[in-house]
Amino acid sequence: MNGSPLYSVEDLDFEFENTPTPVVAVKHVPEIEIAGTVVGSYDKGKEFKVKYWIARELIKSGFVRFLEGYPMDLVSLNKIQWKEPIQPGMRLSTVPKHFYPRLRRFLVLLEEKAVKDVSSSEKYAKAKRLSQDIVECRLKKLVNLAAFPVQTDTVLQTMSLEERILYDAVYSLVSEWKKKILRLDSSK
Repeated sequence: MNGSPLYSVEDLDFEFENTPTPVVAVKHVPEIEIAGTVVGSYDKGKEFKVKYWIARELIKSGFVRFLEGYPMDLVSLNKIQWKEPIQPGMRLSTVPKHFYPRLRRFLVLLEEKAVKDVSSSEKYAKAKRLSQDIVECRLKKLVNLAAFPVQTDTVLQTMSLEERILYDAVYSLVSEWKKKILRLDSSK
């Protein structure tokens, strides 16, 4: 994966938790220390970035909110779901960086809102349906791509890191299977 060792989905999720995340102060954020990391001071309305896990803690404390559209929103999810099936052949559309960790967190946020507010359950159901459509469509393409000879860098670059992990595993499995099936050694 671009010269770096293979990671697991859990490793990528951990990496996302430590990724700078855009937030906006909803009230004055004094200088505070969270688990050894100093944050602040920020005036109300100030946009800044902190690690995702810190942003979550600041949100819980009522100091900040995510910028509009972060970690994701229905409009961008709808756009991705619309674009994916219309790609020619087995091409994958490009998804935003950290797509899957952002998607998981977006669904969790919507589910939490749906539990508290019945009117939010329709939004959650729609997001869940769109997410499943995207994953199923991309998964079919990934499996098909893995069944053929090694893909070009152009094709591989359209895959998210999570998808690349899956592609590499399926490609390896299919390649080994083909070698065993097509072995012409008559002694076996």
